Amino acid sequence: MKIKDLNKYYDKLQLEYGEPTLSSIYNGGCESSPDICFVFMNPTGKNVASTKEWKGRRSPWIGTKNIWKLFYNVGLIEKELFDKIQSMKATEWDEEFADYVYSKVEEKKFYITNLGKCTQIDARPLPDSVLKQYLELLYKEIDIIKPKKIIVFGNQVSTIFLGKKICVKSVRKEEFKIEINQKEYPVYAVFYPIGNGMRNIDLAIEDIKYIMNK
Repeated sequence: MKIKDLNKYYDKLQLEYGEPTLSSIYNGGCESSPDICFVFMNPTGKNVASTKEWKGRRSPWIGTKNIWKLFYNVGLIEKELFDKIQSMKATEWDEEFADYVYSKVEEKKFYITNLGKCTQIDARPLPDSVLKQYLELLYKEIDIIKPKKIIVFGNQVSTIFLGKKICVKSVRKEEFKIEINQKEYPVYAVFYPIGNGMRNIDLAIEDIKYIMNK
């Protein structure tokens, strides 16, 4: 099975749990043993790739700015690309630029995905019951790419992914283990750095640097 083979399942769940006028957002980056797999929550309509008019890749954070500050500050994108992203309006992103950004993500050996692939109009949190519909698909995604480390963002995603109650501020830099298809992966829970979580972006940067260097 390949990563793209999962997209039809994500599209079906979009019709059930997402905004019907928007498309699912999938994943992107290094698909062959990336150094880190970053797992966020779920996409919103701020991602310009979620529109029905978009014809290119449907990867996370296309047309946004703040998350690329995180990736820049942990050394995963270069200053020239970071400055370009920060200077652009969302509507100035096109399919070619999105491919270019993700080619750089791939070069740096990291992979970006969400637990939930169902795009919402805004950033209101999804209930656990919806995110859990995607859990087995995320496990399949991880089994395909086989990352060296996994970073999950926020209490909700961390708790669902690891199957135990997680409070990020209490487990900073702590390594958990998860077994998927008889392979064990190290997992770290990190503060969610976007939206209301922007107040914790410096702590997220600190923890990710530690995890990368461990």
